[in-house]
Amino acid sequence: MTTSAPETDNFSSAQPASFKPTLDLVYSHPAYFIAFSGGAGLSPFAPGTVGTLVAFPLFWVLDYYLTPFVLLLLIDILFIAGIWACSLSGQALGDPDHGSMVWDETVAFLLVLYFTPNHWAWQLAAFALFRLFDIAKPPPIRYYDHRIKGGFGVMFDDILAAFFTLLCLAGWKAWVMPEM
Repeated sequence: MTTSAPETDNFSSAQPASFKPTLDLVYSHPAYFIAFSGGAGLSPFAPGTVGTLVAFPLFWVLDYYLTPFVLLLLIDILFIAGIWACSLSGQALGDPDHGSMVWDETVAFLLVLYFTPNHWAWQLAAFALFRLFDIAKPPPIRYYDHRIKGGFGVMFDDILAAFFTLLCLAGWKAWVMPEM
């Protein structure tokens, strides 16, 4: 069976060529499926936003079936799996932080939803803030985005965007709406 991805068994000697990923690639390896959030990253319009949107139904299902502790543990495991998947996928694509790899947005926003009040207005605000921080990459997010490479670097800058999102929401809740 042939795939549209370069061989991934030995990365030390060959430099893979950069190419446009396809749905066939996404389904050809578990790491690609994870890194592309099941194909959401192939969206021709705003793949990072689409990857973030994937977190909503995923969170609602997981939150319904799992205890809070198990859900937080699962988010941690998904983060670690993302390091592996984004590292392998980035090497195969010839771009360590390819725009189609959106698992970092999905997992980071799962974390945001975990700590966000369960109300549509809070979740909508969280979504808007997270996308703002992820796109604008204010300091120190931009600093770490440029300096930490590989799968961990791909995942880490979005965790920082999640942290800033949660910080803004906590500040709003504490200072503007303290009675809630």
